[in-house]
Amino acid sequence: MIFISKYIIPKGFAGLTLYPFIFLKREDLKGNPVLINHEKIHLKQQRELLIIFFYFFYLIEWFIRLLIYRKASLAYKNISFEREAYQNEYNLEYLQNRKFWAFLNYI
Repeated sequence: MIFISKYIIPKGFAGLTLYPFIFLKREDLKGNPVLINHEKIHLKQQRELLIIFFYFFYLIEWFIRLLIYRKASLAYKNISFEREAYQNEYNLEYLQNRKFWAFLNYI
């Protein structure tokens, strides 16, 4: 399900996935297949890790990356879940061919 809420989305972001919902900052973003694909990749990751473990590992990895890169934006971009989503967001058929726990290839 896709919802529009400019209040939930952090500054600098267009979308956010909190299983089972995708939140977008603006209504016109519903028509952006690349953004929707990116967020659907996160839905798949969250399901694979039984939702709660996704958030647990996401935060741990972000913190470790923050210690490494010393910059929040760089830490975010280098989280394995984000790397997988960003590198495959333009491949609109990625989810049909994606292997289980594919995010591990991006650690």
